[in-house]
Parts: sequence; structure tokens; C-alpha cells
Amino acid sequence: GSFSTELITLHLENNSLEGHIHNTFANASHLRSLDLYSNKLEGPLPRSLAKYIKLEVVNVENNMISDSFPCWMGSLSELKILVLRSNQFDCPPCNSNITFPFQALRIIDLSHTEFTGFLPRRIFPSMEAMKNVDEQGRLEYMGRAFCDESITVAMKGHDFQLQNIFVMFRAMDFSSNRFHGEISEVLGNFKSLKVLNLSHNSLTGNIPVSFENMTALESLDLSFNKLDGRIPEQLLSVTALALLNLSYNRLWGRIPRGNQFNTFQNDSYIGNIRLCGEPLTVRCSNDGLPKAPRLASFDHDETASRFDWKMAKMGYASGLVIGLSIGYMVLSK
Repeated sequence: GSFSTELITLHLENNSLEGHIHNTFANASHLRSLDLYSNKLEGPLPRSLAKYIKLEVVNVENNMISDSFPCWMGSLSELKILVLRSNQFDCPPCNSNITFPFQALRIIDLSHTEFTGFLPRRIFPSMEAMKNVDEQGRLEYMGRAFCDESITVAMKGHDFQLQNIFVMFRAMDFSSNRFHGEISEVLGNFKSLKVLNLSHNSLTGNIPVSFENMTALESLDLSFNKLDGRIPEQLLSVTALALLNLSYNRLWGRIPRGNQFNTFQNDSYIGNIRLCGEPLTVRCSNDGLPKAPRLASFDHDETASRFDWKMAKMGYASGLVIGLSIGYMVLSK
């Protein structure tokens, strides 16, 4: 409780710290990075963090924190990284009265946190840093006073540890929760977003056509939801896309071909039984839907064929018996 005002970085990750996070860091008004990753901390996030207006990074991943979504952090105008992954948050974000929350946010990870309800649509329109493309050419590390910041990002079913995060990097991970409802078209405005993971939820509706505007997107994971409709042809314009996972949804129709879509394999689409076209083995009919399986007609023809052979055999046997009988009668006379 008596930290110096000059304290900028407080990293206590990978320990066995227990109990609640202290409600105050006293005079640490210059605090920019708070990393409590992988401890045994519990209870709510201290609301006093809202007064540290220079905070750029808050990482409390892999603890036992039980709280609602910290809408009040939206007032932190410098906050760039917010990682709440693998904790116990029990209500959906966000009903904040803050006018423009999370304007500077570049990385947000809410995965494995037990959120329910709709995706946090209210905070999307004000997330200006996700829309900005001005910084795409800057090789500057996230955080002015530290360059060893690291987070875990889930892509294509694997976790990747990112070290020395560039200012240009943007990621949004809401996977493995209980979000439902449709994906907001507003996400299409996030032109600088590189990683979007909404997998393992109960999302419905179509894949937004507005995703064609996400020209910097490199990884898109929408697997294990209840998405319906066709895969938008407009996604062909997202030529930076290197990883795509649409598996285990309810998508149907012809898979788009061309550009980066020619590089995606079967595992990007498995579990959608009404999809057709390459790289799947299911062919499409003229209307762009899977061709009806021929197995039933084949079975019918085979059954009919077997029936014809049975009749022929019966006729042959009957004729043979009758012929032999007549021959015997003739020979007897």
C-alpha cells in the first residue's frame, strides 16, 4: 500500500498468490502495466483501478476472480490490453454509462469466462483503435515503458504465446462462453483487427457480409456455433486471411473459391453437412446446393436386380422340374 509514485510496472505472474486483489496501490499514479497472470487470486476486481488513468495493460488471466464485466474500466483512456481469460464472470457486458468506453483498446480476451447473453454490442462502436489503420506501419512495441509484455492468443485450436506485442497488433477473443444471438455487423468496421475468435458459443444468424471490410484480418474462428446461411462471397476480398475455421455450424451452399480460399482444407468446414464444393468431396448441383446422394437409387436398382435374378432362378427351377416330369412320363410309356 505504499508503492512509490514512480512505479510503472507491476508483474507478479506465475506465482501462488492467494486471496483478494488489494483495493489500492496507494500512490502509484503512474502505473501502466498490471500483470497477475496465473495465480490463485479470487473475489472481484478492485474498482480503485479506475483511478490509475495511465494504465495500458491489465492481465488477470487464469485466476479465480468472480465478478461482472468491468465496464468501469472503459473510462481508462490509455487501456490497450485487457485480458480476463479463464476466470468466473457471471453476467454479460456491458451496461456502462461511459460515453465512449474502451477507445484505445487493441486486445481484449474474454475467453473461458462463463459469460452469457449477447455479445457486448454497446462497446463496439466506440472502440476506435480497432478501426484505425494509421499505425499499421509502425514497429513500436505495446507499452511505452516495457517491451516484455506477453499474452496468449488462441488461433485454429491452438494457443500461441505472443511476446513483445507490436502496437499494430489487434485481437478479440470471446471464445468458449455462452454468448448467443447474432454477430453484430459493426464488427466489420474493425479494419485493423488481425485475430477474431468467437468459437464455442451459441451464436446464430448469418456470417455478416460486413466482414469484407476487415482487410487486415489474418485469423477468423467461428467454429462450434449455430450459424446458418451461406458463406459470403465477399470474404474473398479479405486476402490477408491465413487461418479460417467455420466447422460445426449449420452453414449451407457452395464454398467460395478463389484467392486465399483456395488454400483452406477440409477441416475449415467439417460439421456443416449442407456445404458443398471444393475442398469437400460433396459436389454442388446447379443451384449451389449439395447434390442428392445416389446411394438410395443404387440400392433400389440393386434390390430390383436381385429380385429379377430370383424370379429367373425360380422360373428355371420350375421349368426344369416340369421338363423332367414330362420326360419321365414319356419314357415310362
